[in-house]
Amino acid sequence: MLTEKQKMLAGKAYQAGDTELAKERLKAREIVFEFNNLAPKFIKQRKELLKRLFGKTEKMFYVEPPFRCDYGYNIEIGDNFYANFNLVILDCAKVSIGNNVFIAPNVAIYTAGHPIHAHLRDQEYEWAQEITIGNSVWIGGNVVINPGVKIGSNVVIGSGSVVTRDIPDNVFAAGNPCRVIRQLTDADKDYYYKDFKLGE
Repeated sequence: MLTEKQKMLAGKAYQAGDTELAKERLKAREIVFEFNNLAPKFIKQRKELLKRLFGKTEKMFYVEPPFRCDYGYNIEIGDNFYANFNLVILDCAKVSIGNNVFIAPNVAIYTAGHPIHAHLRDQEYEWAQEITIGNSVWIGGNVVINPGVKIGSNVVIGSGSVVTRDIPDNVFAAGNPCRVIRQLTDADKDYYYKDFKLGE
């Protein structure tokens, strides 16, 4: 017979009030509380706390406090990761984030969902689906990413978007629900070269 944690990680309906899961959320909250309440100069200490909390980290990453999550161990981030203020990750399922990902303020990443029918919801059942974010992605401010979504590489998600379906590689997507607006091409790179004079 599966435990509630095993059900959660398998994407099956489970009850989050389970004792084991409650203890694990409390452990994560203790680390998150310490992270959020350290003085700004304690950059190294905050980084060490996230290494303890997350399932996987690389050499270069930075998360601005405050930050919130459920368990922590289901979060995997790639190299050169940056998250601005008020990132929330409900990691009841795995959240895999690639290299060179930049997240603006007030972004919410939700793997957790609840039954639409009140009969099951009233019994405190919920479920979770993995979220994957590719490499070289910029997620704008106040974006919500819903359970089960896969965002490709070289993607920009416009601010205020609600991402309810998969987003392919190399696009700018925005809206509620979020949809592909256009492809990203070398013309976008050339546009910025004239202003920033990159490499000079």
